[in-house]
Amino acid sequence: MTVTIVDAARPVTGGVDTHLDLNVAAALDGIGGLLVVAEFPATLAGHRELLGWLTGFGLVARAGVDRPNRGGRVRAIRN
Repeated sequence: MTVTIVDAARPVTGGVDTHLDLNVAAALDGIGGLLVVAEFPATLAGHRELLGWLTGFGLVARAGVDRPNRGGRVRAIRN
């Protein structure tokens, strides 16, 4: 059996469920497997922390924000 170690960054998908005081984010691998879920404050600093956290897993291929009609989309675009 041969084992190949791949050191290249793999694309990830991020999902964010927005709430009044916090945002719950999930990082998924390239085939949709859950890597981890984390919570961040719903503040400018929290949004920046969330983005840094998500990009730490690799290239962000796509991201989705739940509840865009309740301000989530506005926060995601603004920051």
